[in-house]
Amino acid sequence: MAIVETRGVWLTTTDSKVFHSRRNIAEAMDFLAETGFNVIFPVVWNRGATMYPSQLMRQTFDIEINPQFVGRDPLGEVVTEAQRVGLKVIPWFEYGFASSYNLNGGALLARKPEWAARDREGNLLKKNGFEWLNALDPEVQHLMLNLILEVVNNYDVDGIQGDDRLPALPSEGGYDPGTVERYRQQFGEYPPKNFKEKRWLQWRADILTEFLARLYQAVKAINSNLLISITPNIHDWAYKEYLQDSPTWLERGLVDMIHPQIYRRDFLTYKGIVDKLVNEQFTDATLPKLAPGLLMKVSSYRISPEYLLQAIEYNRACGIFGEVFFFYEGLREDNDALAKVLRKGPYVQFAAFPSLSDLNQARVSKKVSSSIWQQLLSFLRNVF
Repeated sequence: MAIVETRGVWLTTTDSKVFHSRRNIAEAMDFLAETGFNVIFPVVWNRGATMYPSQLMRQTFDIEINPQFVGRDPLGEVVTEAQRVGLKVIPWFEYGFASSYNLNGGALLARKPEWAARDREGNLLKKNGFEWLNALDPEVQHLMLNLILEVVNNYDVDGIQGDDRLPALPSEGGYDPGTVERYRQQFGEYPPKNFKEKRWLQWRADILTEFLARLYQAVKAINSNLLISITPNIHDWAYKEYLQDSPTWLERGLVDMIHPQIYRRDFLTYKGIVDKLVNEQFTDATLPKLAPGLLMKVSSYRISPEYLLQAIEYNRACGIFGEVFFFYEGLREDNDALAKVLRKGPYVQFAAFPSLSDLNQARVSKKVSSSIWQQLLSFLRNVF
């Protein structure tokens, strides 16, 4: 019987040279296919620019493409080279509603200052270095929706992906005049200064959920087989910090695949979060949609082979058939060490990428017993 799993990896412009040439892209696609992957998530939107020539961005901001790639179409090149080797392509809108990183809003807010998100002091909303567009503003939402539809209409992709910034807004935001007035008209009072007050949190989160519903419907109207993939942060931290109500998204059927960013640097912490997701957030009906985000590399950190294998084994033991790795370059370090671990181990056999019907088919969850898990750990220790 054929294996069906999500084996994905993110392709970034940060700390990576994959996009620097068509040749690099082709080589990366060959490498990923040979290693056993079946889907890639290439970045198409960050730093206020696209990774493809965008008529919408040219008309709105006079920025047709990321300046580094003028004269090329990296997304088009990725789609062609990925399809050549049988990889699915789901473009990743990395920055989402973020305008810039430590650039005071950057080119987008320089051109459209009225689109800025505001904190309760009226300052430009900034969190962890990112400055934000107002994700609650209908015009801003219209821009983001049309950017996504531009990709869907112009490229032969398999879906689109939002993340911890799409749909999202730091909960410190929402104090711009337009949003304040909308809230006042509905409740007869101004938003509370406590940005984590229960009703205020839920009201803003609901606006983002409705945006996701419109996005889902608009993409499906173009091609019902396209997948809506989201990689939010972990619930309910993501709800309180970024207004991401992922349980409601799942309940309403607004996502086809979900990849919570379980970016933890030791296995036991990863395992604890997986247990919580499987036992508290996901049901037998929604579990097939889950393929966690695993941190493979960031800065000087790289996951150990032991942790890598433990995480994949535990995913399968819990009835989770897939994972997505952040990010590609982690596979290539130390003479492709981690790629070799996957190629000789859990990815040795080809796996088909799940179809929409696979993702929507209820599965009987498998709760791994402690004795079986101890046997797995013993086996892994003996391997290493």
